[in-house]
Amino acid sequence: MHTRPTPRVGGIAVFGALGLFSIFGLGPISGTYSAFVLVTSLLFFVGLAEDFGFHMSPRRRMLAAISSSLLTIWLFGVWLPRTGIPVLDPLMEYSAVGIPLTILVTAGISNSFNLIDGVNGLASLTAIVAALALSQIAEISGYSTMVHLPMFVAAGVFGFFLINYPFGLIFLGDAGAYTIGFVLSWFGIALLVNAPDVSPWAILLTFFWPAADTSLAVYRRLRRNADVSAPDRLHVHQIIMRGLEICVLGQNRRQIANPLTTLVLAPFVITPPIAGVLLWNQNWNAFLAVLAFGLLLFVGYAAAPSLIRRFRR
Repeated sequence: MHTRPTPRVGGIAVFGALGLFSIFGLGPISGTYSAFVLVTSLLFFVGLAEDFGFHMSPRRRMLAAISSSLLTIWLFGVWLPRTGIPVLDPLMEYSAVGIPLTILVTAGISNSFNLIDGVNGLASLTAIVAALALSQIAEISGYSTMVHLPMFVAAGVFGFFLINYPFGLIFLGDAGAYTIGFVLSWFGIALLVNAPDVSPWAILLTFFWPAADTSLAVYRRLRRNADVSAPDRLHVHQIIMRGLEICVLGQNRRQIANPLTTLVLAPFVITPPIAGVLLWNQNWNAFLAVLAFGLLLFVGYAAAPSLIRRFRR
């Protein structure tokens, strides 16, 4: 849909906003937050290099996400404290178990926001909703420190959203997508560390859409014996966009199908985080909600091709 060169440096604004947050009344945690932003800058600059045209392979970007997580663990001495799985949780206090799982979660969520950044507004809407949900869970659980930080992220991303949606005047880029995913995933871990009643499955619900789409992508590529980092055009948003063109809009209407895809997916992006807020301290129910949403997504994804063929114009 874009016939002219479009800047891919929206991440500069988002990361700049993250840096400015430290002067807005963070008080005793200002130093800690500033150190966290400094660690995040490693991942940001690697993503920015890719946005500027310097080839940074998916493996290099993943290595940057892993390195940033290791630095965060080293600086603050914390990792994912529990998983909500009774058999596994007693082992999480051991670094040999807790640190690898933490890296898997944080690097995975960072990459997942990049993978869903394929239509205007989708990644930024997902980030805004996830941030607001984390803030609300922090409020309910009594962890006041984490109430404002996700709100700052939501505000910064909303500024980008206003220019990106619906016409895509600027893109989030790898720097923006990776940074948002990394920061929000660590905010989720901070919640679990400081609010013992919060369910890890409720936190996962706040990130359900990027996590589920990435899981589908990994499954799809492993099934075809392809490299899990190899790109394809079979993400959920791509299927929906082509379905809109084939069944509703007709050919050469990508300028409408692209932003309309985000509107179609918005209820599915917003509902799981709402469930996460409602089930914030109900570990079993939150787990069942993750299974239910996952089943609905898998069934819908599997049925999409036949539905598109059936309702083809």
